[in-house]
Amino acid sequence: MQNRITKLFGVTYPIIQAGMIWNSGWRLASAASNSGILGLIGAGSMYPEVLREHIQKCKKATDKPFGVNIPMLYPNIEELMDIVVEEDVKIVFTAAGNPKTWTSWLKDRGIIVVHVVSSVKFALKAQAAGVDAVVAEGFEAGGHNGRDETTTFTLIPMVKEQLEIPLIAAGGIATGRGMLAAMVLGADAVQIGSRFVASEESSAHTRFKDTVITTKEGDTQLTLKELAPVRLIKNKFYNEVQELYQKGTTADELKHFLGRGRSKRGMFEGDLEDGELEIGQVAGLIHNIQPVSEIVSEIITEFEQAKRNISAL
Repeated sequence: MQNRITKLFGVTYPIIQAGMIWNSGWRLASAASNSGILGLIGAGSMYPEVLREHIQKCKKATDKPFGVNIPMLYPNIEELMDIVVEEDVKIVFTAAGNPKTWTSWLKDRGIIVVHVVSSVKFALKAQAAGVDAVVAEGFEAGGHNGRDETTTFTLIPMVKEQLEIPLIAAGGIATGRGMLAAMVLGADAVQIGSRFVASEESSAHTRFKDTVITTKEGDTQLTLKELAPVRLIKNKFYNEVQELYQKGTTADELKHFLGRGRSKRGMFEGDLEDGELEIGQVAGLIHNIQPVSEIVSEIITEFEQAKRNISAL
């Protein structure tokens, strides 16, 4: 299954395991890479020395390519970038910021750079900045998201129409059928997050994983657009946010209520009532907690079967 993305990253299958905060540590990234896809360490929830530790452990756990996802709004961004270079990481996914800020710096040091966007406009800006590929993420995705609420299967063909570099689809993809559909619409690969949250190797709390596999259609909602749009499972915290909206609360009041560490509290520590529980709409298709190798095998098997079914039509 060779194409521009598998050649760019040196992987067997055109799938990227998303670098999610509080979920994507070295165990998940190395298991993903060992399964023939690209594993990513999520640096957004890591202090610099914690990131270094995860990179070093990932190197020992796999001899396959892996990368690091770095949100550019992180306060210790310079330290994180220096660690990536010092530890000889070859692939960096950037997000939540201007790709011009770090792309040239990283590429000058021999690093492949991919930027995550939520619109055609920002995809073209990332291409102009010199990135090697773009992740176009639709409104269905879990965690932080675009404000325009453009769905993945609307966004991908519109980005493909104007983009020259490789395109990775993200948001609402958890199965081989979803992967095939994204590639038919123009994607060279898919980035999958939510399904890997419910993996044995994910660093998420067991209670959060158990909640993910019982989540159904309609149980998540995009909210907190005034701060940073985020898709959450509807729980006590989410309901309290909605009550604040009904009272006409300001962005500053929302920020004060949100406080610090809500996502850690929910996903990593397992507080299902007062924590942020970030997951995509596709959680309704996730029914079991499985090893990463099993998840990848199922996705590829279903992808190949879906191709045969389409050919039969």
